[in-house]
Amino acid sequence: MNIVSRINNIKQTLPAGVRLVAVSKYHPASLIQEAYDGGQRIFGESHVQELVAKYEVLPKDIEWHFIGHLQTNKVKYIAPFISLIHAVDSEHLIKEIDKQAKRCQRTIPILLEVHVAKEETKYGFTPDELLAFMESGTWQQYTNVSIAGLMCMATNTDDETLIASEFERAYQLFKQIKEKFSPVTGEPDGICSWGMSNDYLIAVAHGSNMVRIGSLIFGERVY
Repeated sequence: MNIVSRINNIKQTLPAGVRLVAVSKYHPASLIQEAYDGGQRIFGESHVQELVAKYEVLPKDIEWHFIGHLQTNKVKYIAPFISLIHAVDSEHLIKEIDKQAKRCQRTIPILLEVHVAKEETKYGFTPDELLAFMESGTWQQYTNVSIAGLMCMATNTDDETLIASEFERAYQLFKQIKEKFSPVTGEPDGICSWGMSNDYLIAVAHGSNMVRIGSLIFGERVY
């Protein structure tokens, strides 16, 4: 089955209003072009150097999402063109994105990463830290950043009940923040970015309206 067929198959399983980010990291520009030719427009990358190289050779109407852990010293390279930065896990990073967005005379939408998984290796604000940050109001001073919603990753486990409970925790937090601090977002409904190849259907059942899928589309990654 080719890439376009795989994308179409996945889209058929997604309810209306759920957007698909095709995670193209480690895959060559030629495969992204193939997916693009089939109508896919949103692609996710997690390495700045790789993303910049692909941006330079691929169509300019692609909506590039940065989905990995972003170092502050790399923000300047993607600030001119990035459509959405998913895993924003500290005020320090927000400050740098705001600075680089100002330099480019644009506003960059971001998602705040919330740590709901039972794994220490995941990044992100804890739910309490996230609420405290929003309560503090300091996010309002970053005028070239728009908080568009939340993102999270579930624990890497076969326990679907645990995965569902973690996504639900993120969704309830999203609703709480949206209600209390709205309008926070440049998106009318806000973005809930959770769910990957192995758990996206659970994610969609628990509030996700943006899923990040790689291996089901492109196959196993090429290092």
